Amino acid sequence: MIRVPQVRVLDAEGNQLGVMATRDALEAAENAGLDLVEVSANAAPPVCRMMDYGKYKYQTSKKAKDAKKKQTVVQIKEMKLRAKTEEHDYQFKLRNTKRFLDEGCKVKVTLVFKGREITHTDLGVAMLKRIVEELKDCAVIEAHPRLEGRTMTMLVAPLVKKDEKKEEKKEEAKQAAE
Repeated sequence: MIRVPQVRVLDAEGNQLGVMATRDALEAAENAGLDLVEVSANAAPPVCRMMDYGKYKYQTSKKAKDAKKKQTVVQIKEMKLRAKTEEHDYQFKLRNTKRFLDEGCKVKVTLVFKGREITHTDLGVAMLKRIVEELKDCAVIEAHPRLEGRTMTMLVAPLVKKDEKKEEKKEEAKQAAE
């Protein structure tokens, strides 16, 4: 509900119709089969526009839905290891890490030190370096190994190839042109 005595009116194409009484502006909008919508309340006098408000709401909801579809949610999977993890278990966890990276998830590699193992952090660093070396063809390190209390963590993200980046940019350009 517009409660001011006079408003500046714009028609459906954006052309100015001038300053007029609110009652006259409402009549003009009704005669055109449109709604009178207040666009800028802070201006003096307030600016109103003639538009089909239902159609406007529909278009904004469609734009919001499309923007939500284009969003990508990156999941972070966690891979827990110990400094004394045996070779078979290590290979099993490495295979799972590669699978997660192929799916597009980031992987947080956590190495936990228990008891007196904390005195041998060099073993943990060596294991994380080994992981980095084996994943260098399919992953990039986002956060380098960091010791926090009794846990050493590292964040690994999937490697995006140059061809994929170019294809993504082309698709975005096509959608923006439409």
